[in-house]
Amino acid sequence: MLRRLVRATTDTAGRGFTFWRRSIQARVVVSTVLLSAIVVGVVGWFLLQQTRDGLVDARVRTVVAEAGNETNDAETRLAAVPGTDDDVSRQLAQLVEPIILRGQSRGFDVVLSGPVDDEPTNLAAGGTRYSPGLELTSVPDRLVGHFDSSSSTAWTFTTIDHADGASEPGVVVGSRVQLPADRSFYTLYYVFPMQQERETMALVARAMLTAGILLLVLVAGLTWLVTRQVVSPVRLARRVAERLAAGQLEERMRVRGDDDIARLATSFNQMASSLQRQIRQLEELSRVQRRFTSDVSHELRTPLTTVRMAGDVLHDARDSFDPVTARASELLQSELDRFEGLLTDLLEISRFDAGAAVLDLDDVNLTDIAHRVVDMTRGLAEQRSTSVEVRATSEPCLAEADGRRVERIVRNLVSNAIDHAESGGIVVHVAGDEHAAAIAVRDHGVGLAPGEAALVFNRFWRADPARARTSGGTGLGLSIALEDTHLHGGWLQAWGLPGQGAQFRLTLPRRAGGVLRQSPLPLVPEDSEGSTP
Repeated sequence: MLRRLVRATTDTAGRGFTFWRRSIQARVVVSTVLLSAIVVGVVGWFLLQQTRDGLVDARVRTVVAEAGNETNDAETRLAAVPGTDDDVSRQLAQLVEPIILRGQSRGFDVVLSGPVDDEPTNLAAGGTRYSPGLELTSVPDRLVGHFDSSSSTAWTFTTIDHADGASEPGVVVGSRVQLPADRSFYTLYYVFPMQQERETMALVARAMLTAGILLLVLVAGLTWLVTRQVVSPVRLARRVAERLAAGQLEERMRVRGDDDIARLATSFNQMASSLQRQIRQLEELSRVQRRFTSDVSHELRTPLTTVRMAGDVLHDARDSFDPVTARASELLQSELDRFEGLLTDLLEISRFDAGAAVLDLDDVNLTDIAHRVVDMTRGLAEQRSTSVEVRATSEPCLAEADGRRVERIVRNLVSNAIDHAESGGIVVHVAGDEHAAAIAVRDHGVGLAPGEAALVFNRFWRADPARARTSGGTGLGLSIALEDTHLHGGWLQAWGLPGQGAQFRLTLPRRAGGVLRQSPLPLVPEDSEGSTP
C-alpha cells in the first residue's frame, strides 16, 4: 500500500513537473501571481504598520490628555479642602472615588498608590485603592519604579488583567498628586484599554487580506487571459508544425486580423508553402534518382552477364596466353567481381531508398555470427598480415534480428577494419545485457580525424581518397550497414583518433521494436589514451 502511494505521488509529481516545464502559460501565471503576492504583502504590511502607528499615536495622545484633565481636576478639588481637615482616609476617598466612578462610565480604570517614601513602591503590599475587577499586575513595574525617583507624568503600554481572567492591551498613564492632609505624595495610574483599536486593526487586516486575495485572483485571471491570447497562436503553430513534420504538408495556420500574431501566421504559412514546394521537388528528384539507379542496375545485369561469361572463358584459358594477356585476363576477372558487387550494393541501396527493405526476424546468436565472419575474412586478414579474434562470454548473446543482415553488417565492419588495420590486430567484442546486445570491432590503424566519425557512413566516402581498398569494396558497405541497423531500430556508431585506431559499435535491442537506452559495450575502447572505465 505504501509503495503504491509513493509511486502514485511520484507519478503525480512527475506529471506536474512536466506540465510546469512545458507550459509557458502556467509559468507566466504562477510567476506573476507570486510576484504580485510579494508586492501586495509588502504594501499591505506597510499600510498596516502605518494604520497601527496612527491609531496608537492618536489613542496615546487622547488618553494622556484625558489623564491630565483628571489629574488637574483632582488637584483642584484637593486645593479646595480646608486646611483644618487632616483625615487622610477621607481625603483619599474624596480623591479617587469620583475618578473611579467617571472611569466606569468612560471606560478606564484607576489605581491610587502611596504615600511615596524612601522605600520602593509595592502596589500589592496594601493600602492601594483601585477600580473594582482590575488586577494590580496591569500596572507595569517599570512605570511604578519611575515614580519612585521622578514626579513627572509618564505613560507606557501594558496588558490589562481583569479579575475574571480576561486580558486586553492598554495604556497606563501615571501622575503624582500631593494630599493636603499629610502633605505626602500619591501616584494616580489611569489604565485605558485599547480593545477598540485592536478590533479596528483586526478589521483593517481582514479587509486588506480579503482585498489582497481578490486582487491576486484578478491578477491571475488577467494574466491567464493575456497569456492565452499570445500562447494560443503559438500552440496552434506547434500543432501545425508537428503535422507538417508528420508529412501533412497541406496544413496551414488560420490568419485573423492584421496584428503581429496574424503576420506571424502569414509568414509561417508562406514558409510552409515554400517547404512544401521544396520537399516535393526533392521527393521527385529522389524518386527519379532511385528509379535511375534501379533501372541502370537492372539494365547493366544483361551486358554484365555477357561480359562475365566472356571473362570466365578468358580466365579459364589464361594458361595458354602469353604473360601479358594472362595478367590482363586476371585483372578483368577481378574488376568484374568488383563491378558485380557494386551492382548488388546499388540494388540494395535502391531498395532502402524505396522503403522496400523488410526484416526476416529470428533469434540469432551474435557470438556465432562474429565467429563466422572472422572465419570468412581470415584469408583477407592474412594477406594484410594482421589477426582477427573474437572476445565474448561463453553464454550465447541472443537478439531478435535478421541474421543475414546482421552478418552483412559485421562483415562490412570487419572488412573495413582489415582495410585500415596496420598493427596490433583486430578484436571483435561481443556482449549483451537485459535490454540490448552489441558487437564492437576495434582496429589499431590510422584512426579517424575529428568530425570524420559522422562522415564515415556516407556513401562512397573515404578518409584518404588515395588509399586502395584491400577487400575490393564498393564504398557502399558502411552505408548499407547503417541502413540495416536502422531497419532493426539499433545504433551503429564510430569512434576514432589519429594514430590510435578506430572502433565501430553495433547495438541491437534484444526484442524487435525495443527502445535502446544504453549499450553493453563502450564506444570509446578501454585501451585508448584518456578513456574512462
